[in-house]
Amino acid sequence: MLYRLATASAIAALALTGSALAQERPKLAFVVNAASDFWKLAEAGVNAAQAELPGYETQFRYPAQGTAALQNALMDDLVAAGTAAIMISSVDPKTSTDAFNRVAAQVPLFTTDSDAPDSDRVAYLGSSNTAAGVQAGEIAVKAMPDGGKCMGFVGFLGADNAVERIAGFRQAVEGSGIELVDVRGDDVDFPRARANVDDVLAAMPEIDCMVGFYSYNPPKIYEALQAAGKLGEITVIAFDEDPITLGAVREGTFAGTVVQDPYQWGYQGMHLMAKYLEGDRSGIPEDGLIIVPTKIIDQGNVDAFEAELKARIGS
Repeated sequence: MLYRLATASAIAALALTGSALAQERPKLAFVVNAASDFWKLAEAGVNAAQAELPGYETQFRYPAQGTAALQNALMDDLVAAGTAAIMISSVDPKTSTDAFNRVAAQVPLFTTDSDAPDSDRVAYLGSSNTAAGVQAGEIAVKAMPDGGKCMGFVGFLGADNAVERIAGFRQAVEGSGIELVDVRGDDVDFPRARANVDDVLAAMPEIDCMVGFYSYNPPKIYEALQAAGKLGEITVIAFDEDPITLGAVREGTFAGTVVQDPYQWGYQGMHLMAKYLEGDRSGIPEDGLIIVPTKIIDQGNVDAFEAELKARIGS
């Protein structure tokens, strides 16, 4: 009887030890800027990294709304809960520097997608948004050899990713006869994103080109053009890989789309933070920029690209 009690006690102790160890795993958090299907690939990358990092607990977190205040509050909550390192896509880096620095003083802070270069973040892992904007401009130049007037649509006008994509686009079309007349922001409000396109169609008949700078903007452009009977009449240049966008590229109603690789942001980001916590700084370049290349998707490569996406999401 004493032996059985001792054995039972030993088993219980082992179970408690295992539970304690599980609870003590360092937490790695990936924080996005707003709820959007775009982030599904990044989440798949985080999940793939989790399978290779059993000593860590990965978390994928959305703010309640796409505002800097709620995003910063979410980071504060993560720090208070003992999160060991955070990677974040900044909604508004210019107004969030102090909040980012407060977090960075407590845990290693990394950025992705939209950088906060003036903060104390360790490094940025993501696209060169300027280069992506240049690629979008190259699509426009090829599709409109005689020039044209473009209207841009984006979520956060002040976010670094938006500013840099717009600048890259303007750089690429300079001297081509293509003009980016203006860019309308929507603060990741999907009805407003659609309304912005409808308003331009009604008020600016001279616009013969539209550029969707965030992942959900091209589908809203597609919806509005379809409703107005103008699909194929207005040249559309897109960003990212929403299914509606890829379908439009396939059918030829969109000239092309510039795609990023958010899967790798999630996958590489978790490994980067884990190594950093373990004292390995070899993955951090001197300039703090880890660039994952973007590429142009057109009718010639859209099927192969979509097959790759489905494999990643399925995994």
